Amino acid sequence: MRLDLPTLFTMTAAVTFTVGVLFLLSWSQSRRERALAVWGVAHVVGSVASLMLALRGQIPDSLSIGLANALMIGAYGLIWSGVRAFEGRRLHLDWALAGGTIWIAACLVPAFFESLPARVGLASTLAGFYCGSGALTIWRGRGEPLVSRYPALLLLATYAALYWLRVPLAFTVPIPASVAVASPWFAILCFTGTLFSVAIAFVFMALTKERAEREQRLAAETDSLTGIANRRALVAGAERHLAVAPAALLLFDLDHFKSINDRFGHSVGDAALAAFCHIAAPLLPPGTVFGRMGGEEFACLLPRFDERAAARVAERVRAGVAGFAHPAYPDLTMSVSVGVAAESQIGGSLDYLLRRADDALYRAKRTGRDRVVTSGGDPLPAVEEALGTGLHAKAGRRSRMRSP
Repeated sequence: MRLDLPTLFTMTAAVTFTVGVLFLLSWSQSRRERALAVWGVAHVVGSVASLMLALRGQIPDSLSIGLANALMIGAYGLIWSGVRAFEGRRLHLDWALAGGTIWIAACLVPAFFESLPARVGLASTLAGFYCGSGALTIWRGRGEPLVSRYPALLLLATYAALYWLRVPLAFTVPIPASVAVASPWFAILCFTGTLFSVAIAFVFMALTKERAEREQRLAAETDSLTGIANRRALVAGAERHLAVAPAALLLFDLDHFKSINDRFGHSVGDAALAAFCHIAAPLLPPGTVFGRMGGEEFACLLPRFDERAAARVAERVRAGVAGFAHPAYPDLTMSVSVGVAAESQIGGSLDYLLRRADDALYRAKRTGRDRVVTSGGDPLPAVEEALGTGLHAKAGRRSRMRSP
């Protein structure tokens, strides 16, 4: 069956309008995602442009050529703006509408308006620029791991390349003088436009869905008070690392935390827990799994660390916490006891590591608190001298002399 161009443009308009309505309906259910609204408006505008192109010869050329193509270019600009909104950037609606403004200004020049190759070349250049810029924006946001990001990037980049390919073709391949005449050149354009609308709808919808699911998953794995991993996420992450490499475990417990709550109130106690995480997190090596076990107890898995190296990390954290000072409560002090255990074998048991680290933590509490104790049975002074903390070693010896 042979379709003429008005029929193809009408079909494109209907499909694009439907896609735009779907975007707007999705946005009405998730107002936080502005990109859906922008993409919806873009497709509705694009459908109006396609309908005006279908009416070529029935309405003035100033509308079917001038205004219709300005709207089409503006629709691509809005798609680019929607991508920017999705990536958390400014919309830049002025730049989105600049392409259509350039087109209108060019159409005011008679020589340009009468040249079909020139019109095709400029429209393709502007539309390709917006698609290419959208692909680049998605690439720059790749730090957020979304599976549909790469199909979206490929789709926009491919469409940009096709538009830019039209520029030399417009001046080398004969174009029919009347767009009402069926032509493979324009038929391909209409079909690719329809396919683009459908494909971009699927991909962009998938992007927003993946982001929502990722945010929900992160919320389920994050401790709401401190912002670090909760126990469930900590255990899952630690077990994944232990399955492929040996590791060490640090078990932290804030000293006399109950007295902080009793003296200063639970709000200050909560602030102390958050402060501990704020101090500890930057002192931990990259790639560690740090989370809250519950209450005032925290844990950190250090992949590929032995016990002595892990003790050095624990001592840095202990020293950092010991220097904590609350600006509103000068008499509020905070210290932490740390138990250290290591697993030298791949596929070690997290429960076994936790028991050993907990035993070491218990010894740290029993021998005076505010110290690091390993599960290896090394005397505390020897460990601390290896860490370069001789003064703390003396304090450790004094605390053992006082212990029964």
